[in-house]
Amino acid sequence: MLKFLSRPAVRLVERYLPDPYIFVLLLTLIAATAAIAVERQTPLAVMRFWGDGFWGLLAFSMQMLLVLVTGFMLASSPPVKRLLERLAGKATSAGGAILLVTVVSLAASWINWGFGLVVGALFAKELARQIRVDYRLLIASAYSGFVVWHGGLAGSIPLTIATDGHFSVEQIGVVGTGSTIFAFFNLAIVACLFVAVPLVNRMMLPDDKDSVYIDPAQLDDTPPARSRITRPAERLENSQALAWLVGIPGLLFLADHFLLRGGSLNLNIVNFLFLFLAIVLHRTPRRLLDCLHEAIKGGAGIVIQFPFYAGIMAIMVESGLAQSMSEGLVSFATEASLPFWSFISAGIVNLFVPSGGGQWAVQAPVMLPAAEALGVDVSRVAMAVAWGDAWTNLLQPFWALPVLAIAGLKAKDIMGFCLIQLFITGAIIAVGLTWF
Repeated sequence: MLKFLSRPAVRLVERYLPDPYIFVLLLTLIAATAAIAVERQTPLAVMRFWGDGFWGLLAFSMQMLLVLVTGFMLASSPPVKRLLERLAGKATSAGGAILLVTVVSLAASWINWGFGLVVGALFAKELARQIRVDYRLLIASAYSGFVVWHGGLAGSIPLTIATDGHFSVEQIGVVGTGSTIFAFFNLAIVACLFVAVPLVNRMMLPDDKDSVYIDPAQLDDTPPARSRITRPAERLENSQALAWLVGIPGLLFLADHFLLRGGSLNLNIVNFLFLFLAIVLHRTPRRLLDCLHEAIKGGAGIVIQFPFYAGIMAIMVESGLAQSMSEGLVSFATEASLPFWSFISAGIVNLFVPSGGGQWAVQAPVMLPAAEALGVDVSRVAMAVAWGDAWTNLLQPFWALPVLAIAGLKAKDIMGFCLIQLFITGAIIAVGLTWF
């Protein structure tokens, strides 16, 4: 049945989903129009919100670009390539490849979302080199594992409210991760998704006549052969000692960060880890630079689109539109249904504000008073917002950009499969938030 349903979904998305750049331009116009029509903002005010906020994600944009580049360089190093090859060898069929890449992506995303995005995409490419499988579904499967990130160890909302001094601490206090990430209802949702998402992906595997395959030669990212060294500068470029004199202290810093100082895994640390492992494992600066040249080609979408999303977020927040949307959806909620409507509202807001921390700042002033008024567990409502933020990433191409850049695909190639997952995972999460 899922194979049958996925065909029209894939065709529909391939035909009508524009390039992510066009998507973000349309979202900009929709957000601006809604702010004027619904919030009674003047066009001048909306233009100022947009322009003032346009560069608000510069640091995050650079982080995401480095996730792509450093992850690519690490995965292209000889030791990691051999490891991925051996792991990919565990799959002996197209169906096995789909199952394996989904499980790997789910596990990596639960640990850290940036780690999951890169590892899933790179592992999918390695599987495509070894097994004849529909490449679109393979990459979609790698991306679909991202749906669990906000219920995992790097979930920004549960980590925010577990931090002393967070912006709503006077209202709800510090809410430990035992009540959010490691609560029974959240672990039950994660466990169900670990079972359902791989199986759904496997059941969507197209027949041979409907599949789209890729020539493994197109995925070859082997660095060029080393040329004969003729200049003193080339000796430095090909110096293993120079690479290790810088790379090993970087890894020692990470050991100090985790073991002696008890530091956590965040996006900066993930990028630092990827970069310095790549420096050491490539063994020479020249090999690393050759790989960097290939890695950077896929970053154009991140560079041009993320500022537009920052502008959209500014319009949504400053105009009050995001708050109005949240208030409207929870206004008719009851004690039993508030987590569900919090989840739905967060999923809708996420299409315009694709940032977990930013979304919580917008929705917490609405959700927390509603939870207190109805006597609903605050931690469950917070996780409902977190899951809503993660859920519609299956439809929002913002987070898929690094995966698509690594894979060499467009959003329309994978979003038809993700659309099926959107409905199935949405049902699982909604039931878990309401009944578990």
